[in-house]
Amino acid sequence: MSSPLRKICPTNYFNGDINESPVRQNSKDQQMRLRLAQEAARIIDEEGIRDFHSAKRKAAAHLGALDTRNMPSNIEIEQALIEYQRLFKGHTQPDRLRELRQAALAAMQFFARFQPRLVGSVLSGTANAHSDVNLHVFADVPEDVALFLLQEGIPYDSGERRLRLGNGDSANYPLYRFMAGETRLDLTVFPLDGERQAPRSPIDGKPMRRANLTAVEELLKQDRSE
Repeated sequence: MSSPLRKICPTNYFNGDINESPVRQNSKDQQMRLRLAQEAARIIDEEGIRDFHSAKRKAAAHLGALDTRNMPSNIEIEQALIEYQRLFKGHTQPDRLRELRQAALAAMQFFARFQPRLVGSVLSGTANAHSDVNLHVFADVPEDVALFLLQEGIPYDSGERRLRLGNGDSANYPLYRFMAGETRLDLTVFPLDGERQAPRSPIDGKPMRRANLTAVEELLKQDRSE
């Protein structure tokens, strides 16, 4: 953990019998919504854009639909991303996901004193070649995490991450970024009582899914059995 900090498929890739009936039945507007979701998914996977809103806007620009009222939801984009990876990255994405989950497990063992929880695309299964490992950690004061990194000789960058809370408010949380081998890790630091209530997911607005070390071990067992 002491390492230093350190094309393109056709837009209309759903063909054959996949979604064929819904496309025939849908209106022109609904077809555009589907195309936007597909293109946004491609952009996220191929270009490494993490923000779904930015991917939507870029997809709309690519398709000449900047003024459209048919923007897909984040959930629709995530489903399109899962299908894109299944169709076009089935020979590489599962291996990359497994590597990232192994890196996540090692990091969680390393940061065990901070009760780490895995979140984001490595947990959901949509991670790609551009993805980081994102962990939520918990400490009396954020500086405890920074001190631990310094004691272990790990160079890091610090910042803040803004997250939406269950009551609709938003708050900034300390963020530490560093490299572990070839993998970038992000640690978002919450107070100790922050474990009880997860922030809202940017995908569906529900409490963000978090996985502890045991759950990640189980994920890796499932990955190996598939």
